[in-house]
Amino acid sequence: MTTIGIIGAGEVGSQIARAAIAAGYSVVIANSRGPETLAALVTELGPSARAAYARDAAAAGDFAVVAVPLKVVNDMPAEELAGKIVLDTNNYMVWRDGNIPVLDSGEKTVHELRQEQLPASKVAKAFTHIQAPRLLTSARPAGASDRLALSVSSNFPEAVALVTRLYDQFGFDTVDNSPLSESWRTGPGQPAWIRHAHQNREELALNLRRARRLAQP
Repeated sequence: MTTIGIIGAGEVGSQIARAAIAAGYSVVIANSRGPETLAALVTELGPSARAAYARDAAAAGDFAVVAVPLKVVNDMPAEELAGKIVLDTNNYMVWRDGNIPVLDSGEKTVHELRQEQLPASKVAKAFTHIQAPRLLTSARPAGASDRLALSVSSNFPEAVALVTRLYDQFGFDTVDNSPLSESWRTGPGQPAWIRHAHQNREELALNLRRARRLAQP
C-alpha cells in the first residue's frame, strides 16, 4: 500500500487524508504540536492512518503533501523529503504571511520558493484552488459531465504524472499548468480561483489563460 506523508493537519491536510484513505492509500500525518494531539483525527481516519512528527511523516511517505504555509525561513524536513515528490498545497496570503518582496514583485512564485527550500525534492503545486471540503463532496467518476478539474504545476514531468493520477483517483480531471513559474495563474483572485467550484477541464484551461498578474497590497 502506498503511503502518503502529510505535513499539516488543518482543514486541507485532514481532507486530503480522508480522500487518500478512501482511495486506498495509507497516511502518516503530522502537525506542529505533536502526534498525541491528533488522536481524535487518527481514530476517525481508521487503521490506515497514524500520527507522527513532521520528520517522521516525511520519511514514511512514498511521496508527501505539505499543507502548511511557506515560511521565509525554511522549516521543512528537507533531508527526509529528499528524492521524493512533494505536493505543495500552499497559497500566498499577504494577510496571513506578510509581504514577501520576491513574491510581490512577481519575480518568483510561492511554489518556486518551496522548491528552493527543498532542492533535492520534486515539488508540485496541487490542491490549491479547491475548498478542502469539496475534495469529498465534489468528486465524480471519470467521464461524468459535471466532473471538476484541478491544475498542477511542476518542473518535473514525473510529479505532474503522480498528481494527475491522484486527482483522478480522488474524482477530478487535471490541467497541466507547468512549470512552477506559471503556478501564479491559480492564485487568490485569479479566474481559476474564483471559479473553483464550477470549472471542467476546458473551462479551467480557459481561466488559466485569462489570468493576469495582480498587485499585492
